[in-house]
Parts: sequence; structure tokens; C-alpha cells
Amino acid sequence: MGSERDERRGEGEPPIAVELEGVGKRYDGAVAVEDVDLAIREGEFFTLVGPSGCGKTTTLRLIAGFEEPTAGTVRFGGRDVSGVPPEGRNVGVVFQNYALFPHMTVGENVGYGLRFSDPPGDVSRAERVRELLDLVDLPGTEERDPESLSGGQKQRVSMARALAPGPDLLLLDEPMSALDARLRERLRVQVREIQRELGITTVYVTHDQEEALSVSDRVAVMRGGTPEQVAEPRTVYRRPASRFVAEFVGDNNVFEGTVAGEPGDGENGDEDGDQEGPVSVPVDVDGATLRVAVGGNDRGADGDPGIGDRIAFCVRPQHLRVGRTENGLEATVESAEFLGETTRIHLAWGDRELLVRTEDPLSGTVVVGFDPADAHVIDVDGG
Repeated sequence: MGSERDERRGEGEPPIAVELEGVGKRYDGAVAVEDVDLAIREGEFFTLVGPSGCGKTTTLRLIAGFEEPTAGTVRFGGRDVSGVPPEGRNVGVVFQNYALFPHMTVGENVGYGLRFSDPPGDVSRAERVRELLDLVDLPGTEERDPESLSGGQKQRVSMARALAPGPDLLLLDEPMSALDARLRERLRVQVREIQRELGITTVYVTHDQEEALSVSDRVAVMRGGTPEQVAEPRTVYRRPASRFVAEFVGDNNVFEGTVAGEPGDGENGDEDGDQEGPVSVPVDVDGATLRVAVGGNDRGADGDPGIGDRIAFCVRPQHLRVGRTENGLEATVESAEFLGETTRIHLAWGDRELLVRTEDPLSGTVVVGFDPADAHVIDVDGG
């Protein structure tokens, strides 16, 4: 569904640095990844995100050369790298567990990344180590024992070591999962700043949706070993390609119902649906008629919902407004979670749970509604 073939390189965009075409990996018959198509651009910060077991780390290992695909092709700059070992791919890898050598100093750990090559830029090994420790904001730590560092500092040393040889590609596998929440936030900003400063193509693996959205140029949401959607973070969040993406990336309210009228019927007093721009369709959801925006000037094309079609759509909690009567739903407050800037309210509407974000707590029975334009259609079943 979310194949990279849907987002091929347009005119003026950077060339493709890494391409996976039809890539699959099986272990004793068990599928780890299947039919993966990805095209990662030069200088891009590209993130693989998804739940445990979705294939994101296996995909990273296939790019690094730690695993060989059982199907498909991996290319670097258009060159097939099948059979090329990791040390021949000019990649730097940062692992979840730091993998620092405790018997070496910080400087020796960073310099270890130069064991197979000379430092880039015609500098000495010691100069390269100092440059990188400055880059990761750890100047003057060359002689320190790694065990004297915090978790975030260790991870930055690990990143400096991966960058030491001047790789063409940086791979990061869940590098912040062992850190506390506040430290993760600070470190991900630093990682993004370093990546931008160097302009290095980066592939990042995480299960944290917020992390993926905050640092990436583009995101691949993985499910069952296959990318479900590949797009810029805002697109993934605002226009999820499937119910899985809608429910995995942030909170969402998903509704299912049957289209009860033609697009534009009864909208703004216009019975013939001739107005310009997006129009809404009435959808019967558990006895309530809710209007959902669809199409635009190209409405009527294949895929637009018709009368009797089953439709699924989602509305983010912040778009359900208390007291709004348009698409109004009467619901009962079940519980509330104070999150600081907002409160997440759990509502019961019939047999469904709704999520609403408000500044103030709610209680009892309330009416919540939404603008049809804030509903995003994620599935239409004409069968």
C-alpha cells in the first residue's frame, strides 16, 4: 500500500543513495521482511518506525550488510551491493547498547572507527578524534573512561566512532531506547543537528512515533515486514494511508459507517453537488449521520465513495471540539488524563470510545463535534 514506488524522485530532488527493490528476508521459513521497496535520497534523514517485530531492524541490517536478502536487491548509488560485506559498504552503524570498549579511553573508542581507513580530510587520527568529540559536544574527553559517562554521552561517543571514517551512510538502530524520556528528547535534537551539519544520508530505526515524526525528512511506517506508508511526517500524521497507520501514529478516533448520500447532497443548501473544492458525504455511523469531506475538483474519480459503500475515516482528538453541534455526538466522560498542556478525555459514545484533548477537565455528559474537513478517509469498500 505504502510502496516507495508511490514517491519516486521528482525533478530537482537529490539522487537516490540507497534503494531496496522487492527485498525480502526469511529465517527458516518465517518472514521477517517481504516485498520492501524503498528509495532513500542523498542527505536525507529517513526513519523506519513500527511496533516490535515489524521488520524495521531487519531492514536496517540488510542495508548494512549484516544480513543478505533472500529476495530482491539492495543498491547503493545504483550499484548492487549483494555479497558486499559491511566493511565494504562504507557505512557507520550506531547500536542500541553503545558497544563501547570498556578497556579503551573515549578517544581510543572513537579512533577505533579508523582501524580500516585513514581519517578523511587529510588530518591526523588525533585531530579527527578531537573534531568528532567537538561535533558531538564532548570536547576534551579523550582520556576519560567510558564508564564515567552518562548514557547520553556514551551514545554520542558511539556516534562519533561511527562517523570517524567519514561514511557515506549512517545507520542508527534504536539508539535512544535505553535513555530516559527527557534525555531522549535532547539527544534526538543533537543527532538531527549533527546529521544536518554533515549532510550525511541517515537511516534511523525507532518504535517511538513522536521521535520518528520530530527528526525525519521522511518516514516509513512498517507493518508485518512491509512499509505501510512512506511519506513526510506531516503527511503520515495528517493523512494516514491505512487504519493501521492512523491508529499507530498518535491518538486517533476511527469511525466506520455506510455512505448515505452523494457527495455534496444537502451541503450549504446545494442539492446538486456542483460547488467547487472538497465536498462532504453523509455517512451513517451507528444511527448517527456524520458528514465527511471527500475529493475536491476531481471528485467523481475512481475511489470516491458512493451510496452504500462502507467507509472508514479518522478524526484526531484535538479536532473533536466540545460543544460543537456540527457532526455532534452526545457522549459520557469515562476518565481523564492530565498531560500538562492538555487533558486527554476518554468518552463513551454507545459502544465506542472517543478520545478528546481539551485544556480543561470535563465531567458528565457532553456534546463533541468536528468539521467535516478534519475527517480523513482511510478506507472505502465498495463491495
